Amino acid sequence: MGDRAAPAGSPVIGRAGPTLPAPGPQLRRVAPPGTTTCPRCDRRFVDSRWEAELRVCPGCGHHERIAAWVRISQLADPGSVDPLHVPLDDGDPLEFDDGVPYPERVRMARLAAGVEEAIVAARARIGGIATVVAAMEFRFLGGSLGRGAGEAFARAAEAAASERRALIAVCSSGGARMQEGIVALAQMARCTAAVASVNDAGLPYVSILADPCFGGVTASFATQADVVLAEPGARIGFAGGRVIEQATYERLPEGFQTAEFLLERGMVDAVVRRRELRPVLMRLLAAYGAAVDEGGAS
Repeated sequence: MGDRAAPAGSPVIGRAGPTLPAPGPQLRRVAPPGTTTCPRCDRRFVDSRWEAELRVCPGCGHHERIAAWVRISQLADPGSVDPLHVPLDDGDPLEFDDGVPYPERVRMARLAAGVEEAIVAARARIGGIATVVAAMEFRFLGGSLGRGAGEAFARAAEAAASERRALIAVCSSGGARMQEGIVALAQMARCTAAVASVNDAGLPYVSILADPCFGGVTASFATQADVVLAEPGARIGFAGGRVIEQATYERLPEGFQTAEFLLERGMVDAVVRRRELRPVLMRLLAAYGAAVDEGGAS
């Protein structure tokens, strides 16, 4: 009889006797320098191709998280981005310390993410239409919504209303920033009021939900837009699935809280691949174009 491969997990018999598989989780192979491995299907790509694909796997369609400023540059007309500087008043209302004082956590987050807060904003043009784009940076404390992030979004919305620009928000967040307690929760109302100022001005507001988008962000400005778009596979909700199962003692449906699941139930208007986001925004803004003052600042 010919040799047959042993079933996975079975002992391997060699000259020194049977050996068992190593215990514990299997380690993933590390991609060589200059390459990136898709975290979903393990296909490997040269970095230049990965960037050319906008960090979307052409094999399985996985949409990798991207930095806030990269997101803005992908959506805006070339050369049109003008960062919106928001003065930040750092505070520690609870004097929170979980082994690392909260101000130190903020300092570390700024070094790691390269941004001052979990939301960055810029004036830009998309298809020639004047806009303000506010994008969330998940690397900054999980894209959590605190006082600084709420102020950044509110300033972006106020700039859009006063300068007659469309407002675009890219939302990726784990929820309210627990280190700020009720101050963080109050940002939901602050951001909702800011959205109302854009609505009152008769200007379009489009939100793009990226993976993941949860908590107070989902419950406020992320889903209050005129048009709500989502990237494929993005996880979207208020509480996490495990929390819901523990509270309801019920198993959740397959695919619960994914963009596709929510599209079928009317929570999002369209699921759009990353490469198509800019063309879709251009068409939407052109349809709303009469509401935007083209004579405004570029």
